[in-house]
Amino acid sequence: MADEAMSVSMKTSLDEVRRYDHDRFLTLLFAPMPQRLSLIALYAFNLEIARVAENVTEPMMGHIRLQWWRETLEGLPNGETRGHAVAAAVAEADLKIPRLQALIDARERDLSEDVFEDVAMLDSYAEKTSAAVMDIAARALGGEEKADAAADAIRHAGIAYALTGLLRALPVHASQGRLTMPADVLLRCNVDPHTVLAGEMTEGLRAVIQDVADHARSHLSAARMAHFDPQLLPALMPASLCDRYLDMMTAPGFDPFRDRTDVPAFRRQLRLLGRNFRKKI
Repeated sequence: MADEAMSVSMKTSLDEVRRYDHDRFLTLLFAPMPQRLSLIALYAFNLEIARVAENVTEPMMGHIRLQWWRETLEGLPNGETRGHAVAAAVAEADLKIPRLQALIDARERDLSEDVFEDVAMLDSYAEKTSAAVMDIAARALGGEEKADAAADAIRHAGIAYALTGLLRALPVHASQGRLTMPADVLLRCNVDPHTVLAGEMTEGLRAVIQDVADHARSHLSAARMAHFDPQLLPALMPASLCDRYLDMMTAPGFDPFRDRTDVPAFRRQLRLLGRNFRKKI
Protein backbone atom coordinates (compact mmCIF):
# COMPACT_ATOMS: atom_id res chain seq x y z
CA MET A 1 0.00 0.00 0.00
CA ALA A 2 2.94 2.34 0.61
CA ASP A 3 3.23 4.83 -2.22
CA GLU A 4 6.55 6.35 -3.26
CA ALA A 5 4.93 9.77 -3.11
CA MET A 6 3.66 9.24 0.43
CA SER A 7 5.35 11.44 3.04
CA VAL A 8 7.42 9.99 5.87
CA SER A 9 4.80 11.09 8.40
CA MET A 10 2.03 9.41 6.42
CA LYS A 11 4.04 6.20 6.06
CA THR A 12 4.70 6.20 9.80
CA SER A 13 0.99 6.67 10.46
CA LEU A 14 0.14 3.87 8.04
CA ASP A 15 2.54 1.54 9.86
CA GLU A 16 0.83 2.35 13.16
CA VAL A 17 -2.60 1.57 11.72
CA ARG A 18 -1.31 -1.65 10.17
CA ARG A 19 0.12 -2.79 13.49
CA TYR A 20 -2.54 -1.70 15.97
CA ASP A 21 -5.79 -1.30 14.01
CA HIS A 22 -5.58 -4.02 11.39
CA ASP A 23 -9.29 -4.13 10.63
CA ARG A 24 -9.32 -0.51 9.53
CA PHE A 25 -5.99 -1.00 7.78
CA LEU A 26 -7.55 -3.67 5.55
CA THR A 27 -10.43 -1.36 4.64
CA LEU A 28 -7.98 1.29 3.41
CA LEU A 29 -7.37 -0.89 0.36
CA PHE A 30 -10.86 -0.02 -0.89
CA ALA A 31 -10.50 3.76 -0.55
CA PRO A 32 -9.20 5.74 -3.54
CA MET A 33 -6.27 8.12 -3.38
CA PRO A 34 -6.07 10.87 -2.15
CA GLN A 35 -8.98 10.09 0.19
CA ARG A 36 -6.96 7.12 1.45
CA LEU A 37 -4.41 9.51 2.89
CA SER A 38 -7.13 11.28 4.87
CA LEU A 39 -8.28 7.94 6.30
CA ILE A 40 -4.74 6.94 7.23
CA ALA A 41 -4.28 10.18 9.16
CA LEU A 42 -7.69 9.87 10.81
CA TYR A 43 -7.21 6.27 11.90
CA ALA A 44 -3.71 6.97 13.21
CA PHE A 45 -5.01 9.95 15.18
CA ASN A 46 -7.86 7.85 16.56
CA LEU A 47 -5.31 5.25 17.66
CA GLU A 48 -3.29 7.88 19.51
CA ILE A 49 -6.20 9.07 21.63
CA ALA A 50 -7.92 5.68 22.00
CA ARG A 51 -4.78 4.16 23.54
CA VAL A 52 -4.21 6.92 26.07
CA ALA A 53 -6.13 5.17 28.86
CA GLU A 54 -4.19 1.95 28.27
CA ASN A 55 -0.79 3.64 28.33
CA VAL A 56 -1.01 5.69 31.53
CA THR A 57 -0.79 4.56 35.14
CA GLU A 58 -3.14 7.21 36.52
CA PRO A 59 -6.02 9.25 35.05
CA MET A 60 -4.30 12.62 35.49
CA MET A 61 -1.52 11.60 33.13
CA GLY A 62 -4.16 10.60 30.59
CA HIS A 63 -5.89 13.97 30.87
CA ILE A 64 -2.55 15.69 30.34
CA ARG A 65 -1.92 13.63 27.22
CA LEU A 66 -5.33 14.40 25.76
CA GLN A 67 -4.78 18.09 26.49
CA TRP A 68 -1.46 17.85 24.66
CA TRP A 69 -3.37 16.65 21.61
CA ARG A 70 -5.91 19.47 21.93
CA GLU A 71 -3.12 22.03 21.92
CA THR A 72 -1.37 20.24 19.07
CA LEU A 73 -4.51 20.38 16.93
CA GLU A 74 -4.86 24.10 17.67
CA GLY A 75 -1.35 24.68 16.33
CA LEU A 76 -1.74 22.73 13.09
CA PRO A 77 -3.20 25.64 11.06
CA ASN A 78 0.02 27.52 11.86
CA GLY A 79 2.20 24.61 10.72
CA GLU A 80 3.08 23.55 14.28
CA THR A 81 3.15 19.73 14.48
CA ARG A 82 5.41 19.45 17.54
CA GLY A 83 7.51 16.93 15.64
CA HIS A 84 4.83 14.24 15.89
CA ALA A 85 4.35 12.09 12.79
CA VAL A 86 0.62 11.63 13.29
CA ALA A 87 0.09 15.34 13.85
CA ALA A 88 1.99 16.03 10.64
CA ALA A 89 -0.17 13.48 8.81
CA VAL A 90 -3.35 15.12 10.13
CA ALA A 91 -2.11 18.51 8.92
CA GLU A 92 -1.23 17.03 5.53
CA ALA A 93 -4.68 15.44 5.20
CA ASP A 94 -6.38 18.72 6.16
CA LEU A 95 -8.92 17.02 8.42
CA LYS A 96 -11.53 19.17 10.16
CA ILE A 97 -10.03 20.11 13.53
CA PRO A 98 -13.34 20.57 15.45
CA ARG A 99 -14.39 16.99 14.67
CA LEU A 100 -11.06 15.65 15.91
CA GLN A 101 -11.38 17.77 19.05
CA ALA A 102 -14.79 16.19 19.67
CA LEU A 103 -13.14 12.75 19.50
CA ILE A 104 -10.68 13.84 22.17
CA ASP A 105 -13.52 15.05 24.39
CA ALA A 106 -15.28 11.70 24.00
CA ARG A 107 -12.12 9.83 25.02
CA GLU A 108 -12.06 11.60 28.38
CA ARG A 109 -14.67 8.99 29.33
CA ASP A 110 -12.00 6.28 29.11
CA LEU A 111 -10.20 7.84 32.07
CA SER A 112 -13.25 7.81 34.32
CA GLU A 113 -13.92 5.14 36.94
CA ASP A 114 -17.66 5.55 36.44
CA VAL A 115 -19.41 2.56 34.89
CA PHE A 116 -21.92 2.75 32.06
CA GLU A 117 -25.24 2.77 33.88
CA ASP A 118 -27.20 1.24 31.04
CA VAL A 119 -27.07 0.22 27.39
CA ALA A 120 -28.25 3.66 26.28
CA MET A 121 -25.21 5.25 27.92
CA LEU A 122 -22.94 2.69 26.25
CA ASP A 123 -24.55 3.45 22.89
CA SER A 124 -23.95 7.15 23.42
CA TYR A 125 -20.26 6.53 24.10
CA ALA A 126 -19.98 4.32 21.02
CA GLU A 127 -21.67 6.96 18.89
CA LYS A 128 -19.26 9.67 20.05
CA THR A 129 -16.19 7.51 19.42
CA SER A 130 -16.49 4.72 16.85
CA ALA A 131 -19.44 6.16 14.91
CA ALA A 132 -17.83 9.60 14.93
CA VAL A 133 -14.68 8.14 13.33
CA MET A 134 -16.83 6.52 10.63
CA ASP A 135 -18.61 9.83 10.10
CA ILE A 136 -15.36 11.73 9.57
CA ALA A 137 -14.14 8.99 7.22
CA ALA A 138 -17.40 9.13 5.26
CA ARG A 139 -17.07 12.91 4.84
CA ALA A 140 -13.52 12.47 3.58
CA LEU A 141 -14.74 9.92 1.03
CA GLY A 142 -17.95 11.45 -0.24
CA GLY A 143 -18.39 14.95 1.12
CA GLU A 144 -20.76 16.52 3.59
CA GLU A 145 -24.02 15.97 1.75
CA LYS A 146 -23.56 12.23 1.20
CA ALA A 147 -22.38 11.72 4.77
CA ASP A 148 -25.37 13.62 6.17
CA ALA A 149 -27.71 11.45 4.08
CA ALA A 150 -26.05 8.32 5.47
CA ALA A 151 -26.27 9.38 9.13
CA ASP A 152 -28.39 6.39 10.21
CA ALA A 153 -26.14 3.83 8.52
CA ILE A 154 -23.03 5.47 9.98
CA ARG A 155 -24.45 5.65 13.50
CA HIS A 156 -25.62 2.05 13.63
CA ALA A 157 -22.49 0.66 11.97
CA GLY A 158 -20.25 2.61 14.32
CA ILE A 159 -22.09 1.49 17.43
CA ALA A 160 -22.08 -2.14 16.28
CA TYR A 161 -18.33 -2.04 15.70
CA ALA A 162 -17.67 -0.34 19.04
CA LEU A 163 -19.76 -2.82 21.03
CA THR A 164 -18.03 -5.72 19.30
CA GLY A 165 -14.67 -4.17 20.09
CA LEU A 166 -15.56 -3.64 23.75
CA LEU A 167 -16.57 -7.29 24.05
CA ARG A 168 -13.31 -8.40 22.48
CA ALA A 169 -11.35 -6.11 24.79
CA LEU A 170 -13.20 -7.21 27.93
CA PRO A 171 -10.26 -9.23 29.37
CA VAL A 172 -7.77 -6.42 28.67
CA HIS A 173 -10.00 -3.81 30.28
CA ALA A 174 -10.66 -6.08 33.26
CA SER A 175 -6.91 -6.53 33.82
CA GLN A 176 -6.65 -2.72 33.93
CA GLY A 177 -9.48 -2.44 36.46
CA ARG A 178 -11.90 -1.05 33.86
CA LEU A 179 -15.44 -2.37 33.53
CA THR A 180 -17.12 -1.51 30.24
CA MET A 181 -20.21 -3.71 30.42
CA PRO A 182 -23.44 -1.84 31.33
CA ALA A 183 -24.36 -1.94 35.01
CA ASP A 184 -28.03 -2.68 34.35
CA VAL A 185 -27.14 -5.74 32.28
CA LEU A 186 -24.69 -6.96 34.93
CA LEU A 187 -27.39 -6.57 37.57
CA ARG A 188 -30.03 -8.31 35.49
CA CYS A 189 -27.67 -11.24 34.88
CA ASN A 190 -26.66 -11.32 38.57
CA VAL A 191 -22.97 -10.69 37.87
CA ASP A 192 -20.68 -9.39 40.60
CA PRO A 193 -18.40 -6.80 38.92
CA HIS A 194 -15.50 -7.98 41.09
CA THR A 195 -15.59 -11.43 39.46
CA VAL A 196 -15.23 -9.81 36.03
CA LEU A 197 -12.29 -7.69 37.16
CA ALA A 198 -10.73 -10.82 38.65
CA GLY A 199 -10.96 -12.56 35.27
CA GLU A 200 -13.53 -15.14 36.37
CA MET A 201 -15.88 -16.53 33.75
CA THR A 202 -19.38 -17.29 35.00
CA GLU A 203 -22.70 -18.21 33.46
CA GLY A 204 -23.91 -14.74 34.39
CA LEU A 205 -21.08 -13.13 32.44
CA ARG A 206 -21.87 -15.42 29.52
CA ALA A 207 -25.41 -14.01 29.58
CA VAL A 208 -24.03 -10.46 29.66
CA ILE A 209 -21.85 -11.14 26.63
CA GLN A 210 -24.84 -12.64 24.81
CA ASP A 211 -26.99 -9.63 25.69
CA VAL A 212 -24.46 -7.04 24.48
CA ALA A 213 -23.69 -9.14 21.39
CA ASP A 214 -27.40 -9.29 20.52
CA HIS A 215 -27.57 -5.53 20.91
CA ALA A 216 -24.58 -5.12 18.59
CA ARG A 217 -26.27 -7.38 16.04
CA SER A 218 -29.42 -5.25 16.16
CA HIS A 219 -27.38 -2.17 15.31
CA LEU A 220 -25.59 -4.08 12.56
CA SER A 221 -28.92 -5.13 11.07
CA ALA A 222 -30.19 -1.54 11.20
CA ALA A 223 -27.03 -0.31 9.47
CA ARG A 224 -27.50 -2.81 6.68
CA MET A 225 -31.08 -1.69 6.13
CA ALA A 226 -30.20 2.01 6.07
CA HIS A 227 -29.34 3.84 2.86
CA PHE A 228 -25.88 5.13 2.04
CA ASP A 229 -24.00 6.02 -1.11
CA PRO A 230 -21.60 3.21 -2.15
CA GLN A 231 -18.83 5.79 -2.27
CA LEU A 232 -18.91 5.80 1.54
CA LEU A 233 -18.57 2.02 1.89
CA PRO A 234 -14.86 1.97 2.91
CA ALA A 235 -15.75 4.11 5.95
CA LEU A 236 -18.43 1.63 7.07
CA MET A 237 -16.54 -1.55 6.16
CA PRO A 238 -15.10 -2.30 9.62
CA ALA A 239 -18.63 -3.20 10.73
CA SER A 240 -18.67 -5.95 8.09
CA LEU A 241 -16.26 -7.89 10.29
CA CYS A 242 -18.50 -7.88 13.36
CA ASP A 243 -20.42 -11.04 12.49
CA ARG A 244 -17.50 -13.43 12.86
CA TYR A 245 -16.27 -11.85 16.07
CA LEU A 246 -19.74 -11.95 17.63
CA ASP A 247 -20.25 -15.57 16.59
CA MET A 248 -16.99 -16.54 18.27
CA MET A 249 -17.82 -14.73 21.52
CA THR A 250 -21.31 -16.21 21.80
CA ALA A 251 -20.28 -19.76 20.94
CA PRO A 252 -20.92 -22.41 23.63
CA GLY A 253 -18.03 -22.69 26.05
CA PHE A 254 -16.37 -19.43 25.01
CA ASP A 255 -14.26 -17.89 27.78
CA PRO A 256 -13.01 -14.33 27.06
CA PHE A 257 -10.23 -14.74 29.62
CA ARG A 258 -8.92 -17.88 27.93
CA ASP A 259 -9.99 -17.86 24.29
CA ARG A 260 -8.78 -15.43 21.63
CA THR A 261 -11.08 -13.72 19.15
CA ASP A 262 -8.57 -13.26 16.37
CA VAL A 263 -9.66 -13.94 12.78
CA PRO A 264 -6.90 -14.65 10.22
CA ALA A 265 -6.19 -11.69 7.97
CA PHE A 266 -6.96 -13.60 4.79
CA ARG A 267 -10.45 -14.45 6.07
CA ARG A 268 -11.10 -10.82 6.92
CA GLN A 269 -9.79 -9.81 3.49
CA LEU A 270 -12.15 -12.27 1.78
CA ARG A 271 -15.05 -10.92 3.81
CA LEU A 272 -14.25 -7.35 2.86
CA LEU A 273 -13.79 -8.27 -0.80
CA GLY A 274 -17.23 -9.85 -0.83
CA ARG A 275 -18.82 -6.86 0.83
CA ASN A 276 -17.08 -4.51 -1.57
CA PHE A 277 -18.30 -6.52 -4.56
CA ARG A 278 -21.90 -6.33 -3.28
CA LYS A 279 -21.52 -2.72 -2.15
CA LYS A 280 -22.96 -3.66 1.24
CA ILE A 281 -21.75 -3.56 4.84
